[in-house]
Amino acid sequence: MESEDKLACMEVIQRWGLCRDQGRWPELLATFTPDGEISVSWFTGPYPQFVERCRAAVEAGQRSKHHILPSYVRVAGDRAIGETSIVIHVRQDIGGVPVDMSSHGRFLDRLEKRDGRWAIRERCAIYERDRLDPVEPSEAFDRMLKSRDFSAYPAQYRYMAARLAEIGRTLAPVVYRDGGAETADLYARYDAWLAGK
Repeated sequence: MESEDKLACMEVIQRWGLCRDQGRWPELLATFTPDGEISVSWFTGPYPQFVERCRAAVEAGQRSKHHILPSYVRVAGDRAIGETSIVIHVRQDIGGVPVDMSSHGRFLDRLEKRDGRWAIRERCAIYERDRLDPVEPSEAFDRMLKSRDFSAYPAQYRYMAARLAEIGRTLAPVVYRDGGAETADLYARYDAWLAGK
């Protein structure tokens, strides 16, 4: 039975990426519990609000691609924790230069089985490293890099933060990253929850 539960959790996590990138909003909503919460670089709060902001961004022409790798899932009764490596790809203009941003990280999920169905109760994105590349090599890209100071942001999500600033989004109050004290606290809280504490 535990193997079936693990597979069901993995399927929900995989489905999230496809539905998010393809704009399948009702299906995307269904990957979380109704009272679910999510914390990513640009948003922390109730999951339905996150979906609405994603919809608005896509309608405004802002698209991203989430590569979701296989998940490591631990199950304890009707609770589970999933940890999944991800890569997020975004193309946009920064300073008039077309760039590709790639962000490596992982999703840390709390999943619950309610009425026989697994769904995500809470997701926190943890950022590891990112990079910015020109769509086409150009002197304009080199000038843009030299004209901007990206060092104000932590290395784990430096270019993600600069990209968000370029489109007028602010960072979430807490952005989880490798090596951050908040990230260690997050793992401790998830482990305690899985143990029923």
